[in-house]
Amino acid sequence: MLFLTNHLWLSGLLFLGATTLIAMAGPVIVRRQMSLERLIANNEVAGFKFAVIGVLYAVLLAFAVIVVWEKFNDAEKEIAQEAGAAATIYRLSEETGAAPRTAIREVITNYLKTAIAEDWPAMEQGRISPRVTHALNDAYTTVARFNPSDRREAVLLAEMLHQLDVIAQARRARYVMASGNVPEVIWLGLFGGAAITIGFTFFFGTENLRAQIAMTGALSVLTFSALLIIIAIDYPFAGNVKVPPEALSSVLEEFGGASKQ
Repeated sequence: MLFLTNHLWLSGLLFLGATTLIAMAGPVIVRRQMSLERLIANNEVAGFKFAVIGVLYAVLLAFAVIVVWEKFNDAEKEIAQEAGAAATIYRLSEETGAAPRTAIREVITNYLKTAIAEDWPAMEQGRISPRVTHALNDAYTTVARFNPSDRREAVLLAEMLHQLDVIAQARRARYVMASGNVPEVIWLGLFGGAAITIGFTFFFGTENLRAQIAMTGALSVLTFSALLIIIAIDYPFAGNVKVPPEALSSVLEEFGGASKQ
């Protein structure tokens, strides 16, 4: 599904164009094989079954949309948390000596720059960059080398290490979310349910065939529009709809220049 997320225009053609044309052709094909009288005779029973199938599939589809939307929002929160932790380390380093302050700010600045330049392109492919991992390791090493001279500085060291842990956890959460949130078995249910739900309408009988074709087409557009939404935001860091590194960039703009002071 990552390919479809990265090529959303192609997904739109497939899910809104091709599928709708097939869905609209379905009633015509079935009508040529079965008489209107036979189809009308099945309307009452088929209508009851279609109502059950439609409700079940609507629940599954709505559940999938809600889950991927929540995960997309969670990705934004993780980025904000990562940025907040980096900003906190910048502020805490101000209370250390000149040498450790410069060193700490330089490694945090390097981490943010590398994460923006390397991690985001890598996450588009469901991966994270080893260079960013190295930059984070350097940050841990530099902060751990700070030798506190009193209890106050010991508290500062402990808090900066805690904020680095927050950064590491947020980055790990980014990596997990970058690989997609909808399991393959759910995709099977979503696409299979869409085919069954739309295909079921082919076997209703109405005297006005054009009206039936139009209603089937409308159902197809609505159903596959929801699927397209799921595909678009299933990978929060890929495609046209993705979480940008703006939170990290804002911290870098606010504090990054201070590392040279």
